[in-house]
Amino acid sequence: ALDHNNRILVEQGLRRMRAGKAHAGIKAIALVARRDLSQLTSSDLGFALAPRLNAAGRLEDMSLGIECLLTDDMDKAMNLARQLDAINLERRAISQDMQDEAESMLTQLGITDDEQDQRVAYCLYQPHWHQGVNGILAGRIKDQTNRPTIIFARGDNKELKGSARSIKGFHIRDALEAIDVSVPGLIKKFGGHAMAAGLTIEEQDFDDFAHAFESFARRSLDDDALAHRVHTDGLIALEAMNMDTAELLEQAGPWGQGFPEPLFEGEFGIIEQLRIGSDQRHLKLKLDYAGTAVDAVAFNQDEDIQPANNHKVFMTYRMAVNRFRGMETLQLIIQDILRSGNDG
Repeated sequence: ALDHNNRILVEQGLRRMRAGKAHAGIKAIALVARRDLSQLTSSDLGFALAPRLNAAGRLEDMSLGIECLLTDDMDKAMNLARQLDAINLERRAISQDMQDEAESMLTQLGITDDEQDQRVAYCLYQPHWHQGVNGILAGRIKDQTNRPTIIFARGDNKELKGSARSIKGFHIRDALEAIDVSVPGLIKKFGGHAMAAGLTIEEQDFDDFAHAFESFARRSLDDDALAHRVHTDGLIALEAMNMDTAELLEQAGPWGQGFPEPLFEGEFGIIEQLRIGSDQRHLKLKLDYAGTAVDAVAFNQDEDIQPANNHKVFMTYRMAVNRFRGMETLQLIIQDILRSGNDG
């Protein structure tokens, strides 16, 4: 978690990076990720640099990322950073294909955005899935459904490797231990903590394990725990919807687990929306906020936003400084598109 001490360490590290004191490997990865080292933020570390380092360990050999961080040779660092970037692109493609298949499986189970079925936990598996991406997919499905989720992929010797992600109020490691006690031998090994865990089972035992996991979750979770609630920091006044506020929030970081970035809510009109990205899965938006136009982006939106009868749309968002070609502008990062607003 990003507790008090860790926040100090991260902030001091960022200051040194911005001052040009970063190691060759960090400089190289920032360059291939198209991040300005002099303006580096904790979000850049989490969403641009770290995924490229992690991708090697997920798909191939983690030593590639370690070598990039250790080398003092900038030319070697750039070569390694380009390799990491290519591996990360492959990881993203594999992750997206797995997510598409998982969402299709949920649809077949009767899961929609408007109406959940009676399941309270999910175990999903396809023989061709890549175990290095299990955790990423489990987290995404958990976030979408607000259900404890375990994603399995084939390991060695007809074993399945599972990555589990949980919700508040359901200790996933304790759940696996309880299943192991009640059905000895079903789980070959497991470990983890309250919100994330890993486990190994025999492929032939997948259905039995999925049933045991669902049954335990049903006994442990009530309707209140399963309700998909979004907690925000409230509304932003129109006069505070500006670059000054975005810069103040950025400077108040670093943000992260245990110290989350402020999340706001509001109703917006849709002035314009345009699909962007190589896979066209993201939306670039121009929104109407109380008569003022505001730029925004919504990542991983498969469908365009369609407010009924031109009603406003209720969204949650974070404020960000968008830096592009030497220009700095306010941009909202949309997190949830919750519902259409009322008339007027």
